[in-house]
Amino acid sequence: MNLHEYQGKSILQSYGVAIQNGIVAENSKDAVKAAKKLTELTKTKWYVVKAQIHAGGRGKGGGVKLAKSLDEVKNISESIIGMKLITPQTPPEGKKVNKVLITEDVYYPGNSKPKEFYISILLNRSSGKNMVMYSTEGGMDIEKVAEETPHLIFYEEIDSALGLLPFQARKVAFNLGLMGNSFKSMTKFITNLYKAYVGSDASLFEINPVLKTSDDRIIAVDSKVSLDDNSLFRHPDYKVLRDLEEENPTEVEAGEAGLNYVDLDGNVGCMVNGAGLAMATMDLIKQSGGSPANFLDVGGTADAERVEFAFRLILKDPKVQAILVNIFGGIVRCDRVAQGIIDAYKNMGDAINVPIIVRLQGTNAKQAKLLIQESNLDVIAATAFEEAAKKVQEVLLE
Repeated sequence: MNLHEYQGKSILQSYGVAIQNGIVAENSKDAVKAAKKLTELTKTKWYVVKAQIHAGGRGKGGGVKLAKSLDEVKNISESIIGMKLITPQTPPEGKKVNKVLITEDVYYPGNSKPKEFYISILLNRSSGKNMVMYSTEGGMDIEKVAEETPHLIFYEEIDSALGLLPFQARKVAFNLGLMGNSFKSMTKFITNLYKAYVGSDASLFEINPVLKTSDDRIIAVDSKVSLDDNSLFRHPDYKVLRDLEEENPTEVEAGEAGLNYVDLDGNVGCMVNGAGLAMATMDLIKQSGGSPANFLDVGGTADAERVEFAFRLILKDPKVQAILVNIFGGIVRCDRVAQGIIDAYKNMGDAINVPIIVRLQGTNAKQAKLLIQESNLDVIAATAFEEAAKKVQEVLLE
C-alpha cells in the first residue's frame, strides 16, 4: 500500500526521524491557514507547496513550488489543487491533485551550505536481506546518477537477526562525507529510519532528498513509503491511510471481490488461475503477436459468478480485442470451470463482444472441451499451450 508524502512523514516522525514540518490542505483557504500555523511553529517566512499524489518526479511536473508570501501560497495552491499532474511516473494522462502539503522552508542560510542526499531502505531480493541504499547525489536527478555514475551509490546490507548495527550507521554517515554534529545527526537519523522501516512492516522507504541543513541538522524533506499489504492486519491505524482515489478503480473493485488484478496496456485480456500460470500466459500472448491487457488471477474457485465478474472487469478496458482463459485444473475441475464460463457467457449476453479462447488442462479437461464445443457459443476451445497461442494469433489477425 502506497502512502502520500505527509502520511509517510507522520510514520517517520513517530519513530523519532526528523522531518520537514508541514500541514496538509485540500483548498487554498486551508493552505493559507497552514502557512500561518507553520510560521507560528517554525518561524519560517517562505513555504513549499507540494502536490500530494502517489507518484515521484512531482517537481519536474510543476507539482512542487516555492512560495515567498501568503499570497503566493494561495495562488500556487489554487493552481495545483485540481490539476492533472504529469510526471515521469504517472500515466500519460497524469493524476488529479486533490490536496497539497504546505511545508516550511528548510534551505535557510547558516554556517554551512545545505547538502542533499538520497537514502532508501528496501529488500535486496537476491540476498533476502534488507539494505540501505544511499548516495551523496540526492535530489531530482537521482535516476541519472544510477545510469551515469553508479559508483556514487552505496549499499549496506543488514542482518535481520541483528538489525542495523551502530558501526553500519557510522559507515553510512562517513561515506556521505559528514563530520562533527552532522555526522552524529546522520547516525541517529539512519538508526531511527531503520526502526521505522521494520516497525511499520514497510516494503520501501525512499527519502529523496535527505537534507543536511545549514545548521547541521539531518531531516527528511520528502518521503516515499510503501507498506506490505499482508501486514496491515497488525496496523489498523495504517490501514485507514489508504487513498482509493489514487488507485486504479478497476483494481480496487477486483480486490474487493478477492481477485488479483493488475491493469496493463495490451489488447488481450487474461483470466488465469495461479500467479505463475498468469505470468506464463502473458508470455504466451506476447509470443503470439499480442500484448496482455491485464494480470488476472481468479484463484482456485472459478464458478459462474466469479467468471462473470472477471469477464466484466476485463471488458471495461476498451483496448481488449480478445480474451484468453487459461485454467489448469488441479483442485478445481475443468468441467466445472467450463460450465462456469458457459453460464457467465449466457448471463452476459451481448456484453461479450470479443472472441474468447479457452484453454483448460488438468482434471476432466476432455469433458470441459466437449462442454464448450457443444454449447454452440462463440467460444474457442484449446487444450495445448501452443494451440491456445495459435488461436489468439488467428483472432487478432481477423
